[in-house]
Amino acid sequence: MVTEFGVELPDGRLLHAYDSGGDGPVVYWHHGTPNIGEPPVPLFETAERLGLRWLSHNRPGYGASTPSPGRGIGSVAADVAAVAEAAGVERFVVMGHSSGAAHALACAALLPQRVVAAAGISGLAPYERFTDRWFDGMADGAAGSLRAALDGREAKAAHLAAATGEEDIGFLPVDWEALRTDWAWFDDIVPAALLTGPGGLIDDDLANVGPWGFEPEAIDRPVLLIHGGGDRMVPAAHSAWLAEHVKGAELRLIPETGHITAMRQGAAALEWLAGNL
Repeated sequence: MVTEFGVELPDGRLLHAYDSGGDGPVVYWHHGTPNIGEPPVPLFETAERLGLRWLSHNRPGYGASTPSPGRGIGSVAADVAAVAEAAGVERFVVMGHSSGAAHALACAALLPQRVVAAAGISGLAPYERFTDRWFDGMADGAAGSLRAALDGREAKAAHLAAATGEEDIGFLPVDWEALRTDWAWFDDIVPAALLTGPGGLIDDDLANVGPWGFEPEAIDRPVLLIHGGGDRMVPAAHSAWLAEHVKGAELRLIPETGHITAMRQGAAALEWLAGNL
């Protein structure tokens, strides 16, 4: 059973957090865009078998978490430290999917005294470092949305308002099938993320194309990167770049796999994380 609780920060913001409880080692989950922080239910069975405890939060602007316009990827570290402190957790591993993968890496870089290891699935490379190839192989709908973010908040909001829902965001047929079957969980957390409006999504994408606030080379924790070889939402070249710049990172490219179906490797990622605790 997952307990939901609030964490008040020194600047007066509130974070909506989640804790599966227990006394096992902690996996701090970082959600994608637009999602809420509810830990990934399809991975609960594996986590229980491994004796792992989930901890997570809604990033600012999602659900009951207070918006924080202008936040960057690296700003997540202080929020995670506050949630961990409130939950009485000192050390943990981190795991993230899609835009959450970069947030997991931020914690590995900026909270080395707390983070033991990190796993990122279907994650982005930093735009300011990978600019010349960042959009290569990205589906038109996904690229258009992120290009709008490069033009600022108003342009991103206008792009969202004009969206028809028919854009090619890069999902493969196997991804759509997963959303109907083993990863239908996403169909619950995406609407929940947008209940209070698109603010969290906009802030996420502005952060995705902005400065990360840390260098991947600063990470000295074990890192596992998993990416679908057929991903057209975030092409696998992003994780390949990260693997070249994070010392000792392990890269697993999964053939004929897309952005969502890469999460079918989530159980293997948990096994890897548990082995690094």
